[in-house]
This record gives sequence, structure tokens and C-alpha cells, in this order.
Amino acid sequence: MRLIRRILLVFWRIWFYCLCSVPVLIIFPISPFIFILPRGYNIVYWYARNIWAPFVLFGMGFYIKKSVNTTLEEDKSYLLVANHTSYIDPMIMLRLFKKPFVFVGKKELNSIPIFGFLYRRAAIMVDRSDKASRYAVYSQATEKLNKGYSVCIFPEKQYTVETNLLNEFKHGAFKLAIEHKLPVLPIVFFDCKRKFPWYTTHGFPGELRASIYKPISTTKLKERDFKKIMDKTRSFIEEKLINDPKKSAIEAIKVWQKAIK
Repeated sequence: MRLIRRILLVFWRIWFYCLCSVPVLIIFPISPFIFILPRGYNIVYWYARNIWAPFVLFGMGFYIKKSVNTTLEEDKSYLLVANHTSYIDPMIMLRLFKKPFVFVGKKELNSIPIFGFLYRRAAIMVDRSDKASRYAVYSQATEKLNKGYSVCIFPEKQYTVETNLLNEFKHGAFKLAIEHKLPVLPIVFFDCKRKFPWYTTHGFPGELRASIYKPISTTKLKERDFKKIMDKTRSFIEEKLINDPKKSAIEAIKVWQKAIK
């Protein structure tokens, strides 16, 4: 029975990559023409949010339970910050917001055939090992913010370490938030760590809870205060995960610890 379950999990994971690929292959032939339009990114975002993300989520047997615990200003840009525990996280993030935002992501994803072409035109790419690349993020972000977009980042370091509830945060995004006076919007994904973790030997379909909380203001902060806002955001997200009535993320850690013994 255990062997059958593992085989099914392998096929389920392969199915995930197939689902991710189909909508990308469909839009790829016309994408160069879309990106030359003045607001071409809005079209790509709409497609990603309304076609790609639900196609993958539904195909994998997931459905989102969204909880909004604040009121967001329609004309304001935010720094969207969430815990990162799964390949499914970007799809969930897209489904949470109708207003377009841009991801800050790893430059390594640029090398993926076809997807990389779209990715490097739609996201702010950063090479973590290159200091010049890290500084270039600020100018790219400024350009996107001037167009009215929000910026989304998963700031955890070593986020694939399954035994940690929430890994330490990288500070760059919080300096960016202070520089542009962006409110930091904490978002918590409760179930991804248990239902679609990085390790492929576990997981199962079902409900994925995602909660959006009250923005943390950066209006009165100076650049030197970046650690203060970073630690406040991390502590807030960690507290929500710990106090989750279903203890989903904590249960995921226990399952993984048991598996590696």
C-alpha cells in the first residue's frame, strides 16, 4: 500500500509540471506581441491569474479558502510578503489579488525553456550571488511601482528546509519598502507545507487556506530601520502559523521529522 501511494505521489508531481506547462505553451507564440504593448503586462497578469493559476490548482485537486482581515486601498501599491513552503505558492498569490503585481524571483528560473522567456519579462529577477544584481532590483522595482504595480516577494532564506516553521528573512525587500514608503502586507499560507511540500514523498489535495492581514506602515521609518520592520513582519507570520487552530504547518514538520528518522 505504501509503495502504491509513493508511485501515485510521483505521478501527481509529474502531473503538476504538465499542468504548469500547458497554459504557458498556449500563450508563448503571441507573448512577444503582448509585451510590446504599453500595458502588455496587465494582459499577461490577467492570463496568469485567471487561466494559468486556476488551471493548475483545479487540476491538482486544490481549492483556495481566502480570508481578508483588512481593507486595502485600490490605488496604493504594497510589498506583498508571504511564507514560502511550496511550488504552489505563486498560483495562490495570483488568485488572491485582482490588481496586478510583479514577483521578485530567482534569476535561475530564467533558464527554464519557454517559461524563462515569459518570466524575465514579467518578473523582477535577482541573482543572489551578484551584488550588482541585488542593487539592480531597486531600479527595476521603481519602474514597476511607478506604473502602479505592487511587488511580491517570498523573503525566506533556505526556504526548502522542511524542519523549520519559518526560515530567516532576507532584508532587501524591506529596504525597498522603506525607500518607497510601501506598506508591508503580511500574507500567510497555512496548508501548503503539509499538502504540497518541497519534498515529493508527501502531500495530498484539498483546501489551501490563505489569509491577508493589516498592512504594516513604513511611512515614518528610515533605511536603518529595515531590520525592525523585517523582524516585525516575520514574527507576525510566525505567530499566525503557530496559533493556527488546525496546526497544519506544525503537523507538516512532525510528518517530515518522522519520515527522515
